[in-house]
Amino acid sequence: MTVLASRQPVTLIGGGPFSQADIDAARALAPVIAAADGGADRALAHGLTPEAVFGDFDSLSDAAHKAIPADRLHHIAEQDSTDFEKCLIRIDAPLVLAVGFSGARQDHFLAALNVLSRRIGPPCILIAGDDVIALCPPRIALDLAPGTRVSLFPMGQATGRSTGLRWPIDGLEFAPMGRVGTSNEATGPVVIETDGAMLLILPRKSLDLLAAVLAEGQSAR
Repeated sequence: MTVLASRQPVTLIGGGPFSQADIDAARALAPVIAAADGGADRALAHGLTPEAVFGDFDSLSDAAHKAIPADRLHHIAEQDSTDFEKCLIRIDAPLVLAVGFSGARQDHFLAALNVLSRRIGPPCILIAGDDVIALCPPRIALDLAPGTRVSLFPMGQATGRSTGLRWPIDGLEFAPMGRVGTSNEATGPVVIETDGAMLLILPRKSLDLLAAVLAEGQSAR
């Protein structure tokens, strides 16, 4: 089902709000551009022509249809998945950085988190305001500075083990309607192991580090 195959990380642009700083940060790490439906209009507004656009095209403008080469437009009519999911299952890359999937409609944002939790497509980081969000792999090691905020949010039943967190997670049981792990803190380099779907939420300043670690883990598979 792959349509866009890239050896470089991909910046995926959605139709929600994002800043020039967001797109600049993403492109510095992920120079290949793709878009989800009306995100193509947002890309064009920033002077970027996507290599591929995926979606049911219910929000893609006529102007974008005309501006983007037809062979880059991939219309997917089915309504059983979101445009974000339609994109991720068709991208083969070391990493996807997603902008424009938070901040406007919270139902869309929650749906994007649902897609992340189901491990669809390549490793993906959502750039969302002051945070970066990714699905925690079974094991991740991050060289974080002491005091860095580290939040873990379960998307189902989950357990884990950790070193380098102010409040270790060993022996704890997490669930969306039970214990969550938000607002923890690094005491230095952190290692987190998880069983189950757990979102990792870090400050925006940790984007470069998180991207490098996730992309390295993907290439090692």
